This record gives sequence, structure tokens and C-alpha cells, in this order.
Amino acid sequence: MVRGRKTTRDIILWVEEQIVPANGTKFAVDVVSQTLLDIGSKSFTHLITVLERYGQIISKLCPDEEMQLLLMDEVSAYWKNSTQMTAIAIDRMMGYRLISNLAIVKWVFSPANVDQFHVSDRPWEILRNTVSKTYNRISDLRKEIQTLRKSIQVAKEASAKAIKELEEAKSILEIVEGQPVSSERPGRLRRLQGFADKAKEEEVTIEESLEAKQALLARGLEEGKELLRLLFKSFVDVLTERLPPVSADGDVPNLRAGDPNVTFPASDPEAATMEIDDENGADNNSQVNGENMKAGYTIGELEQWCLCTLGYLKSFSRQYATEIWSHIGMLDEEVFVGSIHPLIRKAAFSGLCRQMNQ
Repeated sequence: MVRGRKTTRDIILWVEEQIVPANGTKFAVDVVSQTLLDIGSKSFTHLITVLERYGQIISKLCPDEEMQLLLMDEVSAYWKNSTQMTAIAIDRMMGYRLISNLAIVKWVFSPANVDQFHVSDRPWEILRNTVSKTYNRISDLRKEIQTLRKSIQVAKEASAKAIKELEEAKSILEIVEGQPVSSERPGRLRRLQGFADKAKEEEVTIEESLEAKQALLARGLEEGKELLRLLFKSFVDVLTERLPPVSADGDVPNLRAGDPNVTFPASDPEAATMEIDDENGADNNSQVNGENMKAGYTIGELEQWCLCTLGYLKSFSRQYATEIWSHIGMLDEEVFVGSIHPLIRKAAFSGLCRQMNQ
């Protein structure tokens, strides 16, 4: 149907009447998403064109977070061998309001992605794009509101000037047959009246635009606040599950101390030895082939995951410190509260350049 140039409405009706009743909404999302992604896979331009032309189909099938999470699973599965295209597709879908920023955060912190935190940059790239786009929208709205306020002032001045010229023209009178009449030509009066009406209409239009932008800004600020709450709450939840507990004496675990369960195979005593060249005064000791004389890298996978995730928590806190500080009261009351692990608090507060006892 897509290749046959059917309209978006025709495709939506076909999906709702033929696919959903017989196979369910999840199957419909699978079919639609895989079809559109396949058509848009030729290039970035193809992907943008498909989302612009048929985005309403996705929006109709994925109105809530549950279906949007399913949609992102489909995108991830289709582009499983391309981190870049996965990130681009999800970013564009957010740009077209097909998926929400909160749904993306929940998807990034889903179990399948959490397990990849220390071995893949994909979830972090998607998460960073989401937070940046959210606050870029807010920044753009603030700039637009500032511009509209200046435009309103100019429009009000133009309207006042046009009305003043009209009133002055009407006030010029002359006596004709003993009766006061306007001395201005009727054509000029009509022209001045038109200028005044147009100036007033433009002023009203700009005021309406300003009200609409202010409403969008208020909604964006609320979304940004909820995004930070969910982001840090998700960090705290996944880290709390995996971080080693604080000892009974209050000692904080050292994640870099190494894994005592990691062992290295014993060297073969009959293995050939390699003579170390003593050039430049080097020690002439022998070394068993394949054996590293230096201390081995003994940090376990769990410790690597914890160190990586704590590092990204610190990085996000530093990069978005300005936005975070504006909501620090909310985060202190709802996230950084209770018996939160000291390593989590340290990572977040270090990014914010905040003292641990604050």
C-alpha cells in the first residue's frame, strides 16, 4: 500500500479494519514499523521522508508509552547492527512527536539495555540526545517568546500611530453649507482606516502567538522537570540493585579493588622462554611466552558495569547542571533521599560540584 502511494488515511483504515482485529495492535505495530523502516533504510533522507509522510500511522498505533516502548524495540531490532541508525531513527521519531522523551528514558533503562551499559554506547547516545533535545526545545521557546514580546511592542506602537493618524484626519473639519464636514478626501480616510485595522489585527495575532508559545513553554518546563525526576530515579534504581552494599562498619566498597574470584591460568613450566634484550641497561631477565609479568586486570564485570554507570551519572549531572539546579529541591525530596548508596550520591553531587553534606 505504501509503494502504491495510498494515502495515510487509507492505510490507517486498512490497518484498523484488517490487521488489528485479526492479529492485535502489537502485530500491527510490528508490521507497520518494519515496513516503514525498510523503506526508509536507503538513506537518512528516505527515513525523514517516510516519517513525515506516514508518521500519523505510527502516532495512531502508538498513543501511549507502552506501545512506544514496543515501537523502540522494533527499531532497535531492525537496526541491531547499526547503533547510529538506531539513535537517528529514535531521535527523529521524538522530533516528530511520535514517541515521548519519558518513554525513551524508560526504554533506555529497560533490562535489555541496562545489561549493555558497560559494553555499548548506544543507550547513552540515545539518552543524551533525548535530554539535549528536550532542553533545546525549551531554549528555543524562550528565544521565540522574547522575540514575540519585542514584536508586540513594535505592533502596539504601529497600531497606536495608525489610529492617531486616522483620528487626526477625521478631526480636520471644514464648513460646507453651514455644516462641519471632514476636509480629508474619503479615499484617504478609507486608506487610513485600513492601515489602523491591519495594525490592530497584527497586534492581536502576535498576542495570540505569544500566549500559545507561553503555554508550550509551561508544558515543556513541566516535561523537563518530569524528565529529570525519571532520569535520576532510574539511575538510582538500577545502581542500587547492583552496587555492593556498604559494610556494617560503614565502609564504602572499593569498586577498583579487583575481583578476588578472578584467577589466571598457571604458566607451563616447560614453555619456551624469551630472552629480554639488555640494550639501554634493561634487566636481562627471562619471561615465559604468553605470560604478563605485570599485575593482571582483575576488575570483575559487575564492577565494570557499576563504574561505567556511575561515570555516566556524573557526566549527565555535569552536562545538565544548570537545568538540574533549577529542580534540585524536587530531586532532594524525591530522589536523593533516605538510605541512598553513598557512591550514587557522590557521583551525582560531584557532577554538580556540590558538597556531599549539602
